Parts: sequence; structure tokens; C-alpha cells
Amino acid sequence: MAVDDLQELLINMDPVLDDNRYVFCSFPDHQLLPEQPVPPPLAMIQEAEGVTWIIAKDIADQLQLNHEETFCRITLNVHSSLTAVGLTAAVSTALAQSGISANVVAAYYHDHIFVPEKDAGAALIILQELASATT
Repeated sequence: MAVDDLQELLINMDPVLDDNRYVFCSFPDHQLLPEQPVPPPLAMIQEAEGVTWIIAKDIADQLQLNHEETFCRITLNVHSSLTAVGLTAAVSTALAQSGISANVVAAYYHDHIFVPEKDAGAALIILQELASATT
């Protein structure tokens, strides 16, 4: 069952660091998208400027796709409601206080935070401490 109470979300967020590395690739003209790789992008988002893929770095490199920074994904394993208020703000604030960028993608069941690869270990600890401090 989806949780919408902020206190309960924070206590139960159970952040897990994914072993994979990800990149964000942009295609200004959706007509120029490469063939869908296998496995497909983790996420694809249509914006006014074009299409963004969040894709495993090794697949992007195989396809010779342009990208900049490499990110790690931390998944919050609590089943957060899409209408919950404050989780993104709490997580982003905790990471920002340590100078860590957070790119948050909310999916149906979980929130996913993409942080720069160099900050992944510290980010995980910060989120674990945030959950512990909330109890």
C-alpha cells in the first residue's frame, strides 16, 4: 500500500545503492533517436527541447551516445504515494546540505535519486542517517 505520511516515508525509506552507473543523454530531435538498445533506457522523458534518456553508462558508451557526468541511483524502497508531500524536499535538502546534487525521478512505486558517482557512498550514508534520525 502506498504511503503518504512524511514521517512514515522517512522512517521506512530504506535507501539502496544500485551497482550500475547511469548517464543522461539528450536527443534534441526525437526523430534522431537511436534504435532502442537492449536493455532499453531506464527512463525516457519527453521535454520541449527533445527527449532525455537515463541509460546505463556501458550501454550509452556502446552506442557512442554523448553524455557528461556519470551518476549512481539510490532507490528509496518505501512504496511512496504519488501524492505524498515532502519526501523529495527532505531528501534533496539533506543531500544539498552536504553539497550533493540530487536528480529525483519518481516512479509509481518508488523514488529514485541520481547522484554524481563520486558522491554515491556519502549520499547513501546521509539518507540512512536521515531515516535513523526520524525514528
